Amino acid sequence: MVSVAPTGSAVGAPAERREGREKVTGRARYAAEHPLPGRAYGWPVAASVARGRVRSLDASAALELPGVLAVLTPDDAPRPAEPDDPTLKVLQDDRVPHHGWFVALVVGESLEAARAGAAAVRVEYAAEEHDVTLTADHPAAYTPEQANGGHPGRRQQGDPEGSFASAATRVDVSYRVPPLHNHPMEPHTSTARWDGDRLLVHASTQGATAVRSTLAALFELPEERITVTAEHVGGGFGSKGTPRPDVVLAAMAARHTGRPVTVALPRRSMPAVVGHRAPTLHRLRLGTGPDGRLAALLHEVTTYTSRVKEFVEQAAVPARVMYAAPHMLTEHRVVPLDVPTPSWMRAPGEAPGMYALESAMDELATALGRDPIELRIANEPDVEPDSGKPFSSRHLVECLREGARRFGWSGRDPRPGARREGPLLVGTGVAAATYPVLVQPSAAGAEARPDGTFVVRINATDIGTGARTILAQIAADALGVPLERVRSEVGSTELPPASLAGGSSGSSSWGWAVHQACTELAERLAEHAGRVPEGGLSASVDTTGSADADSPYARHAFGAHFAEVTVDTVTGETRVRRLLGVFAAGRILNARTARSQFIGGMTMGMGMALTEDSTMDAAFGDFVECDLASYHVPAHADVPDVEAHWLDEDDPHTNPMGSKGIGEIGIVGSAAAVGNAVHHATGVRFRELPLTPDRVLTGLRAARH
Repeated sequence: MVSVAPTGSAVGAPAERREGREKVTGRARYAAEHPLPGRAYGWPVAASVARGRVRSLDASAALELPGVLAVLTPDDAPRPAEPDDPTLKVLQDDRVPHHGWFVALVVGESLEAARAGAAAVRVEYAAEEHDVTLTADHPAAYTPEQANGGHPGRRQQGDPEGSFASAATRVDVSYRVPPLHNHPMEPHTSTARWDGDRLLVHASTQGATAVRSTLAALFELPEERITVTAEHVGGGFGSKGTPRPDVVLAAMAARHTGRPVTVALPRRSMPAVVGHRAPTLHRLRLGTGPDGRLAALLHEVTTYTSRVKEFVEQAAVPARVMYAAPHMLTEHRVVPLDVPTPSWMRAPGEAPGMYALESAMDELATALGRDPIELRIANEPDVEPDSGKPFSSRHLVECLREGARRFGWSGRDPRPGARREGPLLVGTGVAAATYPVLVQPSAAGAEARPDGTFVVRINATDIGTGARTILAQIAADALGVPLERVRSEVGSTELPPASLAGGSSGSSSWGWAVHQACTELAERLAEHAGRVPEGGLSASVDTTGSADADSPYARHAFGAHFAEVTVDTVTGETRVRRLLGVFAAGRILNARTARSQFIGGMTMGMGMALTEDSTMDAAFGDFVECDLASYHVPAHADVPDVEAHWLDEDDPHTNPMGSKGIGEIGIVGSAAAVGNAVHHATGVRFRELPLTPDRVLTGLRAARH
């Protein structure tokens, strides 16, 4: 018999990321970096009107430039099948549904030639009247049947309006979150080449399986004739969760020219064509009795969608999870406008929704004269408020208590504006966090080699989260072998199919499949007499996790954020001195990568609170801040002290590892903690993000008069 000796647990250990050295030395190949003979480059031409049609397009000057090979337009571009996702219907007609829509693609021998050619294309438009302005009372607003994620657009329990009207203490407040952009370090990029009737693609994507399926439908090919690899991906934050125009354009251009073609989207084009977080307008009404327990909770959200495709940010959904209230209304209203199509951005729904809810809870605590932590604890639900299901585990109270201990909350003077250091006002704030447990079906294979090593294979996508390493840890534990004996292969449609890296579901979904495949392999090895044969021994599972959708439990991760800020009364500048997060997210699979994910999310939430802003220009219909010079993401210097901790949470109702997703909960509530700290520092409540110096100074001056 082949023995697989028990070892110390690999899961949970702070193992270093296996691809780290490749990345820091430059050996890791991203989608635009694979050397291919004869490779050409594509550069898109973006529409400069907010709505209308292309009246004429003159490419003659571009075609005369050195190095320009072709200009694809609706007149001569290949004709794929009708896509399920209408945002991928590029270069198929003369319509312009929003500013930045691609109307042509220039292909050149070099990136520079393609870019110069795109600048030489002359386009005339028949512009039409457009509307890009979101208002809470827009006449075109409607309540959708569903918001993103399949959540009902509206939910009501009891008599929320009547209960609120009769409540002893009432808070009725509005908040605004602006459009936000994902801006991963690596832009959306695809390199495509045709080999006869086979299509080979290197893609920067969060799900190569989904890209292959989309391309197969568009180009009417069997999926087995398409190979999509995504070995290394430089971030995505949700924007690469579905195929984007770059992969369609690259495949079309490669077919048109007969050469490999790379299309790397210019960063200034990304806000218009790869999705963004839509702006959300929130109205929160909270009503309590004398004991501070919520009697009524009403969260109404207005957002926009494009006229190309409906996408509704589910920002009222977190209120259905967080606090006990017998009378509750959560509703989304959406306005179709002439704007780029919004889409997923890290914690869609939860990030803006919890900013508003947790800010309103802070306002309620002030109105009641209660400590904001104790108010939250007083409103803990026994079951999930919306569904009535029991929680598989819920340790929010423990996160709040442990965070308060670590942060030194007991020494806080609750009076706003009480702490001053020269021109600086100092304040602290708290907010809760939640994110659902999501699992998607995935497949995996595992193999034992004659040399005593093991290989696990799954088309997971590592977007910088450490998936390769975590999957090897899960495999090592299931096999009972040291981690160094396990290798993981990911990022190719030649591997068993897997769900995309999104919704904080990756490790749970892929890990479930890997765990099951390795468990079956370990059983085969235990039954096998003698050495592993030269061909190896293997085991595989087709899909796992599908039954998880019918769980009788409400499954969520929870957490608590704490922030300390200073506000300069002279400049209006807000600085975050320290951020602390404490999370309850099941079993942590890798302490090193988990801490990185938590801290990254917390810092991103801080950017949401203080610096990240995108202005939709009403006259031109485009985003003003469309590059990293004007759209400010936080740097290391912006938060000198950031800590993430977690509780040891045992939840047997999630997956075989007992884990929960952690990629997104870090951003949820972080912005609210910072905003609440600013109120504590200044005594002024700011309800529109980001809290830029001009807004802060205006608020401070108004408070003095």
